[in-house]
Amino acid sequence: MGKQRITRAECAHVAALARLELTDEELDRFTGQLDELLDHVAEVEALNIDNLSPTMHPLAIFNRLRPDQPGEVLDRDEVMAQAPHPEDGQFRVPPVLGEAP
Repeated sequence: MGKQRITRAECAHVAALARLELTDEELDRFTGQLDELLDHVAEVEALNIDNLSPTMHPLAIFNRLRPDQPGEVLDRDEVMAQAPHPEDGQFRVPPVLGEAP
């Protein structure tokens, strides 16, 4: 491990910003953990990624889509006849998130 990247005072300041009350033991432990984390981040930042292409996932993923072809449609009147509360050719549903009925 190289130079310490975060001081105990800086860790205490971050804890205060997050409204955390830490004991002296927790403050010492978290300062060390944050310092290790920042060391790791510095190692990742130092990597040469100039020739790497961006990826969203480590594995190649392909969507298996069927052709979009029109097929049989249901009869509107038949479907509406089976709805519990049809209203003006639409499905009546309960209000959501306080919406007016």
